[in-house]
Amino acid sequence: MKHIFNQYSKNETVILIKNEIDFQRTGNQSDNPTKYYTIVWNRGNNQKVLIDNIAYDFTSNTILPIMMSQTFKFERSQDLVIWQFNREFYCVVDHDSEVGCVGFVFYGPSQTMFIKLYEEDIIKMQKLLEVFEDEFESEEDIKGGMLRMLLVRLIINITRLAKKQYLGTEEVNEEKFNLIRQFNMLVERHFRKEHQVSFYANLLHKSPKTVANTFSLYNKKTPLQTIHERIITEAKRLFYFTDKSVKEIADDLGFEDAAHFSKFFKNYTSINPSELRKTSQQSN
Repeated sequence: MKHIFNQYSKNETVILIKNEIDFQRTGNQSDNPTKYYTIVWNRGNNQKVLIDNIAYDFTSNTILPIMMSQTFKFERSQDLVIWQFNREFYCVVDHDSEVGCVGFVFYGPSQTMFIKLYEEDIIKMQKLLEVFEDEFESEEDIKGGMLRMLLVRLIINITRLAKKQYLGTEEVNEEKFNLIRQFNMLVERHFRKEHQVSFYANLLHKSPKTVANTFSLYNKKTPLQTIHERIITEAKRLFYFTDKSVKEIADDLGFEDAAHFSKFFKNYTSINPSELRKTSQQSN
């Protein structure tokens, strides 16, 4: 079952999917003009999910937020409830201040978050899902506004749970935590060309040392690791889902030459780009 709301004049789209077989997003998403933030609720048994070709355990009654840039494939998508929306319908960057810490689940301390639902949370999620379904079936003129309001409520509820599970509390220093989110958002925009912490620190009007000290409070990774891991993730996606050469991928990711890129890639993955390309071709 799939509900879709489109407001074509503004290119706004929000989607609700339940019990669909073979729901996945693979391929070269950077070349895909239709990009969606995705929130997935596993209502079935434990299963596996591939996120950017890395396997994770997706346990029962767990929420998984997925970035627009990430690819995914589920073991049993028929057990899932999925919300998808594009930037035009609701941009978690532009509206971050409107709902407080909404950016946490997409730009927080971990690029891939699994948020456990307990009995009380499951009841709330089920009630919210029912309201979503009723609103999708509505023919009222305010349908788009109502769906947007429900989406904000969904993201806020998930964010509260995520902060408790990943930070141990809802109470954090918002100024410092906002710095991490803003850093992560900037990395998402600029990582293909800018690889130095100083570039992002300058945009944030902070010193690199201040950024590093803030990361040490709320993040398991350093700022430089965050940049490098985003580059590696994108490189792997290009190797798996495109026919681009090592040199072309190096150019796409802001490296002056293929040799420098290959050395960087092997330092992080313990495998040469050419070896990964062979592996990806054999698995296809």
